[in-house]
Amino acid sequence: MSAPEAPGDAEGDADRDDLSGDLRSVLVTSVLNLEPLDEDLFRGRHYWVPTSQRLFGGQIVGQALVAAAKSVSEDVHVHSLHCYFVRAGDPKVPVLYHVERTRTGASFSVRSVKAVQHGKAIFICQASFQKLQPSPMQHQFSMPAVPPPEELLDHEALIDQYLRDPNLQEKYRVGLNRIAAQEVPIEIKLVNPPTLSQLQTLEPKQMFWVRARGYIGEGDIKMHCCVAAYISDYAFLGTALLPHQSKYKVKFMVSLDHSMWFHAPFRADHWMLYECESPWAGGCRGLVYGRLWRRDGVLAVTCAQEGVIRLKPRVSASKL
Repeated sequence: MSAPEAPGDAEGDADRDDLSGDLRSVLVTSVLNLEPLDEDLFRGRHYWVPTSQRLFGGQIVGQALVAAAKSVSEDVHVHSLHCYFVRAGDPKVPVLYHVERTRTGASFSVRSVKAVQHGKAIFICQASFQKLQPSPMQHQFSMPAVPPPEELLDHEALIDQYLRDPNLQEKYRVGLNRIAAQEVPIEIKLVNPPTLSQLQTLEPKQMFWVRARGYIGEGDIKMHCCVAAYISDYAFLGTALLPHQSKYKVKFMVSLDHSMWFHAPFRADHWMLYECESPWAGGCRGLVYGRLWRRDGVLAVTCAQEGVIRLKPRVSASKL
């Protein structure tokens, strides 16, 4: 499509442009590959289901944005989406996505998407698209100064390091083993990973480098936005849990709403810095803000999410 391209990233990402087609990201070939059933009606299937046995919210957001993007012309680009999760998804059956062409304007277009299972809506979304309009009014925050991803352990290696520590408490060992067993289609490298002694006093903030596994290529910038929508929900709401995880176990956690704003073109298969913080939690709810930065310091995406979080006290070893 005719869209400004994201500038090439550092050498850690450049080699991906030489990968062959059989190494394409599963996010494009499977997770976000919808089956058309009729005009503006699509069917999506599931790739990864969390241990909660509920559908992963990022998958629903990403698939809904794919459906919405299929109903607009190539010269418009997604600039925002606002979603509500209204029912728990069933991982045993596909999801139907119905797109309503709410408005097609000269500069902005709006699409409404309803995700349905068992005849009922489980998710609703409003996505807005805009034709490229340059403006002299530009500003952004500065990207945090952090080590590059090449200097950090990947998620799997970091978990393995924790598990090999003989001082690791059993309550953390169980959770880490559960995370290690999951196969997710994204790569993560945590910035400033906490030591075991710091796990008791974490702030509701975290930063990590993230990218899609496999190769996507330049292609359609809207597809990279759909992949970023999938990525944005992973470990996002968990930021609100960080100060409390030493005292409580998660009884129930689910997203209520999710919003994203897309500011600049980017490659979702290149490393991006995900900066997350939770300014507030209370009333069984947690609020989290996020920013996705390109490696060259450009703010590409901002997002926000609120979710229901219900906890139960951890039972200490002395009480067992």
